[in-house]
Amino acid sequence: MLKKLKNSLIKAPIIKKKEYNYFVHPITDGIPVVDPSLLEETAEAIALVGNMEVDKIVCVEAMGIHIATALSIKTGIPFSVIRKRVYGLEGEALVHQTTGYSKGQLYINGLEKGDKVILVDDVVSTGGTLIAVLKALERMGVDVVDVIAVIEKGNGNDIVKNATGINIKSLLKINIVEGKVVIEGCADDSL
Repeated sequence: MLKKLKNSLIKAPIIKKKEYNYFVHPITDGIPVVDPSLLEETAEAIALVGNMEVDKIVCVEAMGIHIATALSIKTGIPFSVIRKRVYGLEGEALVHQTTGYSKGQLYINGLEKGDKVILVDDVVSTGGTLIAVLKALERMGVDVVDVIAVIEKGNGNDIVKNATGINIKSLLKINIVEGKVVIEGCADDSL
């Protein structure tokens, strides 16, 4: 499993954003085009390694949306999107986010104290987004049962674990070496 994901990552172009090596990929950027079979493969893998005994799937706009959609269709579990736009709805929670290449604010709606959720995201690298979101969900009393990143770049999991105590499961661990994506590990040898 994950043959399509692995092959597409190896071919991914690398661009520099200041000192940050950024890989451009359909799962993480929607570029050049997102193949439905790649999404299906990704959702199947998440359903296998993730704890799906949850009330809701949660993702972060924008690149978590297609992952959560595919996983929701596969599992029948509804999903909620943490958005970059304020709506002013009752219970809306604000999240301040800082990553290795951007800063911004996110807004949580549709989640309530006691909800059991799985948080899915496209990539964890600097940990900024996931740390901010996990701390906000904890403040809200949301029970984060599992966290899955499709791709872990560098020591992203360690950064999040040190800041929150939560271990992120990733389908693939990668690094950028000499301008190329190198796959360093897989969540499960059967994948």
